[in-house]
Amino acid sequence: MSLPPLRSTLDLERVIEFEFVRATENAALQARKWLGRGEKELADAAACDAIYGVFDLLDVCGEVVIGEGIKDNAPGIFVGEHLGTWKPGAPRFNIALDPIDGTTNVGKGMPNSIAVIAAAQVPEGAPSMMKNIPSFYSHKIAYGPAVVEALKTEISPVLLDWPLDKMLHFVAEALGKHIGDLVVMTMDRPRHKDIVDAVRNAGASLRMISDGDITAAVAPSWPNSGIDLYIGKGGSPEAVLTAAALKCLGGDMQVRMWFQDEAHRAEIAQQVDEAEMTRVFLKDDLVIGDSALFCATGITDSALLPGVKLTGHRAETHSILMRARSGTVRHITAVHQLDQKVIPLRGK
Repeated sequence: MSLPPLRSTLDLERVIEFEFVRATENAALQARKWLGRGEKELADAAACDAIYGVFDLLDVCGEVVIGEGIKDNAPGIFVGEHLGTWKPGAPRFNIALDPIDGTTNVGKGMPNSIAVIAAAQVPEGAPSMMKNIPSFYSHKIAYGPAVVEALKTEISPVLLDWPLDKMLHFVAEALGKHIGDLVVMTMDRPRHKDIVDAVRNAGASLRMISDGDITAAVAPSWPNSGIDLYIGKGGSPEAVLTAAALKCLGGDMQVRMWFQDEAHRAEIAQQVDEAEMTRVFLKDDLVIGDSALFCATGITDSALLPGVKLTGHRAETHSILMRARSGTVRHITAVHQLDQKVIPLRGK
């Protein structure tokens, strides 16, 4: 009888995972200084600088495959950049990150902003383990483990193609809820009028957010979040970050490119074929293999995490750190003595 291969006792993910959460903690602390000051680009730049500072000291070969800055010309850590020391023999990781998911919220002092990083270890000789969706936006539906199980018996399990009313009733039944008890989250956008109307007409509850759909899409898989389903047309890079979290939590999502105008559709058509443009991606299509790390730190309060709390010269941060291989989910509360703490920043 053949036995499954033994996993190495040296689990490199386990060795370095806390360095990733230090990066999001520091990004949150730096971004917090700009809370409500109307300078979202400066907040983003400060968070980026903090992430660079941690990775400049970390012995990994990190390649950014999902970055920010392209969509809105904000300061950012861009696709193709190298993070880490890249010393010979250092483990290779694909990295997806958003130093601030919800920059507008930080600039306005509003809830629902986090600093977030996801990573996947790349086996020797393997290509990228994360899918970079080329469109600015994607149509997304995210749901928890109970809906994943219910979909296994469906002949046509592509929720993106279902009438919204049918989908809402299906999700409610999968969760053992009356439709009136179902809570759906979406972003407050004119393009979501059909979603808002369908939820209200079905009698379900609706929670709208202004920005930051990573927290919203992870929430249906997060115990006691109070959110049952996320539907919306939001940033494509954020879909990949969400997928890493869902691999750890057992939920899933369905994602298809969405185009805000015909000019953008034509631009993407020059890069990929029609089958790719209409393809429905699941979490395992976006983050390939069994390796996935996800960590996030709250900047302002969200359904996923409390924000940074300041008391005198002390700051309290709340983070989550998850690994798909072990299924471990850590809740990390840290108290930082700001008059003693040194946050490494690039160039300082």
